[in-house]
Amino acid sequence: MLALVFTLCSPAFAGAVSLEELIGEKARDSAGLAMPARGRFEISVNPGAPRDPVLISAWWMDPATGRFAANVVTGSNEVLRVSGTAMLIVAVPVPLRRLMPGDIVAESDIGTVHLPASRIGAFAITDPADLIGMQVRSLLTEGRAVMVQAVMQPLVVGRGSLVTIRFSDGALLLSAPGRALGDAHRGQEVRIVNLVSNTAVVGIATADGIVEVSR
Repeated sequence: MLALVFTLCSPAFAGAVSLEELIGEKARDSAGLAMPARGRFEISVNPGAPRDPVLISAWWMDPATGRFAANVVTGSNEVLRVSGTAMLIVAVPVPLRRLMPGDIVAESDIGTVHLPASRIGAFAITDPADLIGMQVRSLLTEGRAVMVQAVMQPLVVGRGSLVTIRFSDGALLLSAPGRALGDAHRGQEVRIVNLVSNTAVVGIATADGIVEVSR
């Protein structure tokens, strides 16, 4: 039975597979759900690796260091021990220039560096889509990974700024000038003062300088 299994899995039958590909599959399985979407493994195998691997019959890996050991079955049905490292590398978006608080991150502001996962903080942004269009909260340094707390959704209403209040009640639509009593992102609640009636109301910031109030 074993001889039959090895024959079906042999390179002559299924197509040659490199040892690095077999190790990469095992490393990704070991990472499981923790495998980053933009991650890949850089694999280094110690000398003496077989040239005709068919499958890995046993696998051990230290996720912290990337060191692994494996039993590799060859095309001649030998089982050889192989060891090395499978280093998880992640593509990380980084600023191409210094970005100051208040700046809006544009696509042209962002480049990519490849870093070992062990050097990336748990709160680092790894998807450019989560960075582009965001407003800088604290100084971003050229070439360094960006932490999630360093950026925020852009403010569309600033504390103390003049806004347009749009009031809707069914088919009734009214507008009035107002002043914001706090900061707000798009879709966020904010308190405002109606400058016509001098009363405070709560509305939703919907666009730059626009706050909608509904009954």
